[in-house]
Amino acid sequence: MSFHHPAVLWLLALPIVWGFWQWVRRGQPVVLPFDHGRQRDGRPLRGLVNLMQTLPALLLAVAVLVLAGPRRPAPPENERILNNIIICLDMSGSMSMRFGSSTRFESAVASARQFCEYRQGDAFGLTVFGNEYLHWFPPTKELSAIRNALPFIEPARRLPWFGGTMIAKALDGCEQHLVRTKEGDRAIILITDGGSADFFGGRDRQIAQELADAKIRVFTILIGGATGFGIDGIYTIAAVTQGKVFLADEPGTLTSVFHEIDRMQKAKFKQVTSDWVDYYQPLALAGLVIAGLWGLGLLGLRYTPW
Repeated sequence: MSFHHPAVLWLLALPIVWGFWQWVRRGQPVVLPFDHGRQRDGRPLRGLVNLMQTLPALLLAVAVLVLAGPRRPAPPENERILNNIIICLDMSGSMSMRFGSSTRFESAVASARQFCEYRQGDAFGLTVFGNEYLHWFPPTKELSAIRNALPFIEPARRLPWFGGTMIAKALDGCEQHLVRTKEGDRAIILITDGGSADFFGGRDRQIAQELADAKIRVFTILIGGATGFGIDGIYTIAAVTQGKVFLADEPGTLTSVFHEIDRMQKAKFKQVTSDWVDYYQPLALAGLVIAGLWGLGLLGLRYTPW
């Protein structure tokens, strides 16, 4: 236990002096008729009365300690270690194809938004890509950013040079963004429906190694059971970066895919020391007990006031 205002503790000298005086004072002797008889010395009774007379001094000491502001360290708390995650979203024309009751793009965005809201405490960024890529916003804990961005990134609104699929270029851009983060783990959730045209010539393995060196894991969601050229590179990147490729053939599978990503990219916590908190409870209990005993003592265990 410590105190917010330790300078107040010097007032404890007052109850100490008061208590000492209760034991050494002589009082005002009054001659009574039985004083000349044979009486016992009464030491036990005098000691008990002196003890009861000391209780007000103890109550004053408790009051001084309360004024000093008792405190104690709060129990250590768990603080979530930040995960920096970039949603790398394909907005090529094929993402406008029907996928259940909506399009591939709409289904992916709805599931990604639920994932972000579920992982509160992590920082999320958004990058959209086609032949080029565009960082819509950097990793941030402000979840309204992704919610407000969705109406503006539909494939129907894309610029002409976003029609293709250049995944390696987009991942390279995400890596440059993530390496600037100073704390926390790093991951990319790549959502696409096809292979990439820029994986050839060993580019897939090169970008995978760069991401692995930067300790960035890549989780890829292939919507619509994508097949064809450039798909092998996606698996290579996932393997090198210790990520995984998920196949989402139906809209209902997207939710389970994001749940599995949540399990693989686990939230980590660390214990941090908290601030001081008030600690009045033991002094309050002590004050109540002392006041109660003093009140009982006034019924008979006290010196006469004259």
